[in-house]
Order: sequence, then C-alpha cells, then structure tokens
Amino acid sequence: MKPLIIGVTGGSGSGKTTFIEHLKNAFAAHELCVISQDEYYRPRSEQHTDDKGVKNFDLPKSIDKKAFHQDLEKLLAGETIYRQEYTFNNALIKPQTLCFNPAPVIITEGIFVFHFKKIRRLLDLKVFLHAKENLKVIRRIKRDQMDRNYPLEDVLYRYEHHVLPTFEKYIQPYMDDADLIINNNDNFDAGLKVMKGYIRDYLNLLG
Repeated sequence: MKPLIIGVTGGSGSGKTTFIEHLKNAFAAHELCVISQDEYYRPRSEQHTDDKGVKNFDLPKSIDKKAFHQDLEKLLAGETIYRQEYTFNNALIKPQTLCFNPAPVIITEGIFVFHFKKIRRLLDLKVFLHAKENLKVIRRIKRDQMDRNYPLEDVLYRYEHHVLPTFEKYIQPYMDDADLIINNNDNFDAGLKVMKGYIRDYLNLLG
C-alpha cells in the first residue's frame, strides 16, 4: 500500500516545527517519517539579493524543489534518503548527514509545500497552521536570534520585507485548499489530538 503523505504548511512562526515534533514523538520511528523543505535550501551564493543587498531566503526559488520532489518520490517508493543538514548559515553549528527512512506515514512540512504543484499533488492530507501576525513576529524573533544567530535588526528587516510579503503571496492563498486548519494562537493541543487520532487510525488499518 502506498504510504500516506501529509503536508503541513503555515507562515513563519506559526508553530509548524514544534507541532510536528510533538506529533513525531507520539509514534515509533518506523511508523512516521518527517522530512522538511528546509533541508532543500539552495546555497547562499544562489539566493536572490534584494535592493538593500540582503539575501532573500523566503522565495520559492530559494528551494531546490526538483531535489525535494525527487526525494519524496523515492521515500514513497520505499527508498532511504540521505541529505546534509541545512544550518541556516549558522557558523556555530556543524551540519550533519540526515537519514530519512521510508515509513507508512510521511509528513513533509514547509512554507511552500502547497505552492509547489508537483509536491502538492502527492499530498493525501493538507494541514495549515495559522497564528496571529503579532505572535508570529515574536516567535520568529526568538527563533532567529537563539537558533540561527541572526541580529534583531536583521530579523525585523527580513520579516517586513521578505517573510510577510511571501506569506501573503505564496502561503495564505492556499489556506482555503487545506483539509485541516489548526489555529495556534494559544496552543495547538486540539489540532494535535485530531492529527494523532487520524494517523493512528490509518496505522491500525494497516494492521
């Protein structure tokens, strides 16, 4: 039987990564494979530079969508995927080689997983995480300063000129196409419970 493939999207700071970590921890490694669009960023030298000379990583062309799609197809065919970790240009982090093993349930997440047509066509279930804009800004600031070593001024500039325009053009329009919208203003507990149940029911059908 073909694996169930679930796509999870939402704006930056909507809580996608945290949501998926909670979901992943609820299942055994052989039951669930999670693969992120973030691992397919093109090298910094290939990224678009805006009028202020700042690299814009929030455009569809910043992602190697061909490699992303090919790896998803390989996972669906039962192949193991190896990919070098993308560290968001944080020199303090040494990239590792990541291993993605095929599983009966595959979750792929990222801001463009609905926008890329070939990837969207693979999805059996489309999930959209939504949060208020002010909360997303706060979460983005915390994440980019702590995890990615970005200065505050840089984070705010990117949010205003890169992140928000991308959300409005490439992410928000697909909200109506989602099978499930999970609001994450206070927490995503109810949505997480629904997703756990959905996946568990599918696995039970497999025996």
